[in-house]
Amino acid sequence: MCRFLRYCVSHCLHAAMTRLEEVNGEVSMWSSVRWLGYLSGLNLLLALCLGLYARWESAAEAFLLVVFVLALLVLAAACVLHYRCGMERLSLGLLHLWLGFLLGVLCLVNSPALRGDAKERAADYLLLASVLLRTLWALLERLLGRARYRPAFLTSAERQELAGFAVASATLLQLHQALSVAALLAALAAVMVALRMKAALALPGLLCFAAVTAALFFDALRVPVNPCALACFFSQLLCDPLLDVYFSGLSVTERWQPFLVWRGLWRRLSLLPLLLVEATFVALASRRLADVGRWYVAVPGFAACALVWCACHLVFVVAVWGFHTKLGECQGLCLAQGSGVGGLAKVMASKGMRHFCLISERLVLLTLLTTAAVAALCWQVRATCALCEETRHVTGLVKGENMQQIEKQ
Repeated sequence: MCRFLRYCVSHCLHAAMTRLEEVNGEVSMWSSVRWLGYLSGLNLLLALCLGLYARWESAAEAFLLVVFVLALLVLAAACVLHYRCGMERLSLGLLHLWLGFLLGVLCLVNSPALRGDAKERAADYLLLASVLLRTLWALLERLLGRARYRPAFLTSAERQELAGFAVASATLLQLHQALSVAALLAALAAVMVALRMKAALALPGLLCFAAVTAALFFDALRVPVNPCALACFFSQLLCDPLLDVYFSGLSVTERWQPFLVWRGLWRRLSLLPLLLVEATFVALASRRLADVGRWYVAVPGFAACALVWCACHLVFVVAVWGFHTKLGECQGLCLAQGSGVGGLAKVMASKGMRHFCLISERLVLLTLLTTAAVAALCWQVRATCALCEETRHVTGLVKGENMQQIEKQ
């Protein structure tokens, strides 16, 4: 009996100690991962301070000195609000807003005199190190199961960083350049939402966005930018949505929950940006064709494609309106049953929303194809006409040279 009791006690102690070692190992691992996040933030802070100081030393502008001093004051105020006053949300919001502004300043204030500066190179290296540490931290956080997935289009930190960068562009650039940067930030926000919602064209959209931004946007805008600061800003915002494409376990209904719980009026008003984008597309396509000299070749083809495009988009808008109507009925049933948001998925399934969405998916694909066809037609006609004019010009030059040679002979 004593041996049996001793065996039970020793076995229980061994199991308890083994579990304690496992827990301590997990805690120490998670603590190490958290230190990666702190180190990333410290690198980013040092890079911002060093980059601002290098720009002030190079340009000797009072604005940069004021920004540098305000950065330190805002950091101190955020620490006081967080640790002394207990206002965590306010302090984090202020910190993220100012972070976006400072990254915008580092990105948009980039003179040629900074290329050989040692402080600028050190700031760039710190920015890249911050990007690597931030990405590694986010990846390990998801691998260890410590990430919290919440249904949201954009988090408050992401919105504030986007707003801070927009304020920096409005402060430093001209009006048309600032509006272009604001459009770029809106496109970035749309890419982030598409990634977080796991849209079908999210990854191709991300690749197109990266290619256009890197190769065309700032060159066309004639604004010299710091590529390291721009990459740091983009990675700061795109890291979590991109990783959530693979790691997030939220269902479709859970991911779209912020949109599904809207009132019917607000959901229908969400069609206005779509209609605005479509009208802008038609206006730009028409303007591009208006500059073509051989209009009798371009206009009939454009009219035929535009007719099909208008028909598809009209049916698409009607389908979206019908979706909102059905969704409003599902919300009414949920409220009547008292099931709340949790039972919305079952009610939507019983009302045939899945079948409706599967049919509408083909309609969306057809709409995108017609849009691509109209865009390709406008670009191809313009390029063909330009090539014909260039060929005609070269042919005229060759004929002129031949005539001169004949006259000399």
